[in-house]
Amino acid sequence: MIPYEFIYSFINSSLHLDKSIRWVGLTNREGLIINEKYREDLHPLLTEEENEEYASNAISRQKTRSKFEEKIGKLIYAFGKYEKLNRATIPINDNYFLLLSIDSEELNFDKIIMDKVLPLINETKEKFVSI
Repeated sequence: MIPYEFIYSFINSSLHLDKSIRWVGLTNREGLIINEKYREDLHPLLTEEENEEYASNAISRQKTRSKFEEKIGKLIYAFGKYEKLNRATIPINDNYFLLLSIDSEELNFDKIIMDKVLPLINETKEKFVSI
């Protein structure tokens, strides 16, 4: 198992990478949320149960995408733009995924993900191993 202290630190660090990040969640390959955290003073748009359903669906969609990886390459991140927020699914490895939501007004989401989130994932990727 991944040490809980590392998971907590990773989620906390992910949340604070940019002021526009609303929520971060770490899921396993079954889509179960291992840990999550909201930006301070944020009123969540979804309930805990709805977030769990979202996570499960996001990972299910990721599994569907992976069957085309041989032809189009590995997914860097998947992104959805909604009226009230933006969401991203970012694979860490085959077993873990970072889900995050970003304020809907944020236009530089690609820069945030590519220049802030992915470097953090790459720095810590070796710690995401299942025993």
